Amino acid sequence: MDVSRRGFLKLSGISIAALATGLGFDPKVAEAKGYSLRIEGSKKIPSICHFCSGGCGMLLHVKDGKLIHLEGDPDNPVNEGTLCPKAASLSSVAYAPHRPTKPKYRTPGAKDWVDISWDEALDRIAKKMKEVRDTTWKATEQVTDSKTGQTQNLTVNRTEGMVFLGSAEIDNEECYILKKLSQVVGSPYHEHQARI
Repeated sequence: MDVSRRGFLKLSGISIAALATGLGFDPKVAEAKGYSLRIEGSKKIPSICHFCSGGCGMLLHVKDGKLIHLEGDPDNPVNEGTLCPKAASLSSVAYAPHRPTKPKYRTPGAKDWVDISWDEALDRIAKKMKEVRDTTWKATEQVTDSKTGQTQNLTVNRTEGMVFLGSAEIDNEECYILKKLSQVVGSPYHEHQARI
């Protein structure tokens, strides 16, 4: 049998179409079955994306304590089931192999980082914050009135040695807590990465 390349392609296409219709093959059914097999036995947990203040809804599918699939929540009025690329990549962020899971410390002059405990890390941070706050504390500031030329001392009670910077990886509640922390410490310098 002598078949040209064009004839072979036509014959192949016709054969596939005949098999698909003759055997009742429906791609939508196969796709739905594949989806249900992927999330079978998982617990569906509704959640909110933390990347911005949009409040997009997500459905997290968790199996054996691990996130196996996430998708947009079609019942959420904000995103109606869609997700931006950052939200869609949350599962890869959660299980990235290079993501630090323990605090690390590098002594001055050293080249290598050393794992330390959370208690030690928090103690170091608290001591350093207290030290910086005490050495840069400003209780009053001398201000000159531009109209009268008189100077007066005003109470300011602030530290000028600390800056608090927000991140795209923290949610609205964490931003609120960070702002409160900066106020308690006495730092007027509080910024967010979205404005920089």
